Amino acid sequence: MLEAIISAVREAGKIMLGAHAGQEDISSKQGKANFVTKYDVAVQQFLQERLQKAFPNAAFLGEEGESSVLPEKGDVFIVDPIDGTTNFITDYRHSSISVGLARDGQMQAGVVYNPYLGEVFAAERSRGAFLNGARISCGSRGLAQGTVGFGTSPYHPDLADSSFALLRKVSEVCLDIRRSGSAALDICYAAAGRTALFFEMVLEPWDYAAASIIISEAGGACTQIDGSPITLDKGCSILAGNPTARADFAAMEK
Repeated sequence: MLEAIISAVREAGKIMLGAHAGQEDISSKQGKANFVTKYDVAVQQFLQERLQKAFPNAAFLGEEGESSVLPEKGDVFIVDPIDGTTNFITDYRHSSISVGLARDGQMQAGVVYNPYLGEVFAAERSRGAFLNGARISCGSRGLAQGTVGFGTSPYHPDLADSSFALLRKVSEVCLDIRRSGSAALDICYAAAGRTALFFEMVLEPWDYAAASIIISEAGGACTQIDGSPITLDKGCSILAGNPTARADFAAMEK
């Protein structure tokens, strides 16, 4: 199962690598800096065709699709064709393709691919997490020993004050802060131990579905900021990291 998903995602990455996004290829969606390009649509269409051919009984939920309803039963792919579209448009070269597979509302597998670096983060339930085939672990760095990734929830300007207030508190405890523009990669970086923690006030399921099982299989956890389980049928806040950093975060919040 996982190899079939990885193969499809690698092929889709070629669309990104061959892209030259000009202004004529970009349109806006609701919210600040919320863009979609013809390449987002092309990658999603390719993945939908490829994955539904390999898994004909699975439903498909993509960021650029018309339906955002998650089936309660059965298999469903939750896909972000280009996570980090603003990075993609500006040639920042830090974007990813994110494909998660949920079964009866629970994540079973996830693949997050950064074609610019050729890095494939992947996991299947109870089988561990891997980066290009090598097992990864989130480690045990506390906030004082690690960096922290975060997102600004740019489509929700009403959350700016609370986002940056929390960021200020975290920055006083951790080594430094990182803002990359791809939540899927941020969570995977925490899974690989590159950062200790990642948080964002609001994300959509396709932003975190695949990465959530990758970090859990790497020994960490992905929950809402208050510690409650993530939701796959609607967006929520995200706190992802290793157990030590998560405990430090909880202590800091008290």
